[in-house]
Order: sequence, then structure tokens, then C-alpha cells
Amino acid sequence: MLATRLADLVAQTDLQLSGKQMDQLVLLVELLNKWNKAYNLTSVRDPQEMLVRHIMDSIVVGPHLQGQSFIDVGTGPGLPGLPLAICNPDKSFVLLDSLGKRIRFIRTVVHTLGLDNVTPVQSRVEEYQPEQGFDGVLSRAFASLSDMLLWCRHLPGPQGRFYALKGQLDADELAAIPPGFEILGQQPLHVPELDAQRHLVFVRNHS
Repeated sequence: MLATRLADLVAQTDLQLSGKQMDQLVLLVELLNKWNKAYNLTSVRDPQEMLVRHIMDSIVVGPHLQGQSFIDVGTGPGLPGLPLAICNPDKSFVLLDSLGKRIRFIRTVVHTLGLDNVTPVQSRVEEYQPEQGFDGVLSRAFASLSDMLLWCRHLPGPQGRFYALKGQLDADELAAIPPGFEILGQQPLHVPELDAQRHLVFVRNHS
């Protein structure tokens, strides 16, 4: 049972989720598994594995988010944006991807789960011009840190931050960030039953 497994995983963290949120996360995995067979949205084929590598890997970021408005760039099938939106209904999320099949999947999830805090957008990141800047710009497996900052520098608001979800930290990658950006810190993330390192890197643009 996916629901039992998810409950076991969440119990290994400090996260507090309601029954409704747990149900929505399970339904998200079921939809992703169903669509994946036709549209190849993720290389992870096993729904049990999706719980660890997609759901838990995303939602452990939630406690570190500051602000109300977030954009998930290169979101793919809505990761980490959809799980974070389920777990943080008081925050709003724009999910941006250039591929139509991914955005169609996200729209289906938003409709099926009744998520009113998610806005799917099909666009290349450099062409997307929001009316106002975001409190947080999220990326997971999107690009190098340097590329992310350069392509997304127009997205955060005055106090906005970049949140880069990374595996093992690469000192050279951290040292190579473009001028005008500052690394505020990095946070190791504990993802239950994931046999790999995960880190969250916080960056701001002060130029």
C-alpha cells in the first residue's frame, strides 16, 4: 500500500501532514505512474520508489522556504512544485516547463486534486516575464548552479532567494557562481530511505 509506505516515510521526518495531504500525495504518485507509461515523464518506474525519490525528496524542502510566492523552473512533471504545493497550501507556486506534455500532466493533477495554489506555465525560463518577482525560485536537477542563476536572475523579487536542490555539493560549482550573486548558505537534507546525498543551496542576487 502506497499510503502505508508514505506514512512510514513521513514518520521519519519532522513534517506534519494532514490525512488529506497524504491522500493527495498518494494520488499524485498514482497519476504520475499512470501517465508515465504513455508519456515517459520520469525514469523512475516503481511507484514505491517514486514516494522516496520524488515525493519525499521534494517535501523535505518545505520547512526551509521563506515567503509566499514561488516558481519551480524546469519543473518536469511538477517536481518539487506539486508535492510542495500540496504540503504548503498557504503558499502559491508557478510551475514552469517548456514541454507541453509535462504541463498537460500538471494541469491534470491540479484539476484532479483541486489545487488552487498552483499555476502551470509552458514557457522557456528566459522568455517568461512575471508581473512581479517571486519570494523564491526553486530548481531541482535543472542545470548547473551558474546557469540557473543567469537564466533565472529576472525572477526573484527584491527580497527573493534562489533555492537550488542538489545532490552531492561540488565546491567548484559553488565557487563558479556569476558576479552579483551571493551564497547565503547550504542545508543538508535528510530524505528517508534515499541512499544518496541531498543539499539545498540558498542564493541571493544583490546586484
